[in-house]
Amino acid sequence: MHGELEAELAAWKQTERAVLFPTGYAANLGVLAALGGPGTLICSDELNHAPLIDGARLARGEVAVYGHLDLDHLSSLLDARGDRLALVVTDAVFSMDGDMAPVEGLSEACARHGALLILDEAHSVLGPELPVAAGAGRTRAGGPDADVPDDLQLLRLGTLSKTLGSLGGFVAGAVALHGPARQQGAPVHLHDGSHSGRLCRCARSPRRAALRRGRRARRQARALVDRLVPGHPSPIVPVVCGDEARALDAAAALLDRGMLVPAIRPPTVPPGTSRLRVTVSAAHTDAQIGALVSALEDLFPTSSCFPTHPRWDRTAHPYRASDPSQRLRAPTRPRWDRTAHPYRASDPSWRVIVR
Repeated sequence: MHGELEAELAAWKQTERAVLFPTGYAANLGVLAALGGPGTLICSDELNHAPLIDGARLARGEVAVYGHLDLDHLSSLLDARGDRLALVVTDAVFSMDGDMAPVEGLSEACARHGALLILDEAHSVLGPELPVAAGAGRTRAGGPDADVPDDLQLLRLGTLSKTLGSLGGFVAGAVALHGPARQQGAPVHLHDGSHSGRLCRCARSPRRAALRRGRRARRQARALVDRLVPGHPSPIVPVVCGDEARALDAAAALLDRGMLVPAIRPPTVPPGTSRLRVTVSAAHTDAQIGALVSALEDLFPTSSCFPTHPRWDRTAHPYRASDPSQRLRAPTRPRWDRTAHPYRASDPSWRVIVR
């Protein structure tokens, strides 16, 4: 049964092999612990979500954090690594901003430097797409016409919860990369007798996701996201309030109207960028999204809560407008070290301790 599900997942992700884990979180920890040993450089995007952060911190390799979506910074880290094995770890879609990693650029950088790209697709409902490339067990990033080297080494992390609504996680890629993931990731590996009933249902979920119902659901989700922020790349839509109290008050007001929109505060996000995290589902209706838009307009009558201004640069970071007067700036505080990992503040009182 477990082998059948792994085969289903490998076929869905168009790779040679897949390995199951009990959760997506465990897949992150297991893969990074197996591959990020001593003498390894782990390059991590500064806005990666918590499972990747924890996996990198618990691995025994050196962790280097590069600026969010900053390919030049990443290349400089890879240039300086010497002859060490390098892993580049990133979300495909980032969990708090809902923006998308430059997968084609990351693929080119990793292939050029001989680094392994580990791509976590936990939030990748609407993309980025990774069509099959020449070379068994690998996928090509960036779209059907993307020029990505065939010698890219790529592992794709995923979850069976969220979109598929079940339980478990997995890693998919070439056969040569799965021996360490299966053997050295054993402490968090899926035991043969667990979750058998759920796994039976999971085995059909990837196939359903690729069939007509899945395509229709993605089109519905895409239309609802466009109702909120036209062209936004994912169903995760941040509403930046800035002040923590303002975000909490807005979340409470929305809950009074029957809408569950959580407030996200430091240390999950930097100080000054507290926000509402809107998560759109294909199960939502157009009327529900319309009610949310109306409620947000009532809560923020004098400001645009979404980046919909014509002067907003949608190719840049979600919080960087092309017109400086339209930018939402997070105030710099001496005790927050923005050059370090998101969970490593220069003041110990701001640090998140993993126990």
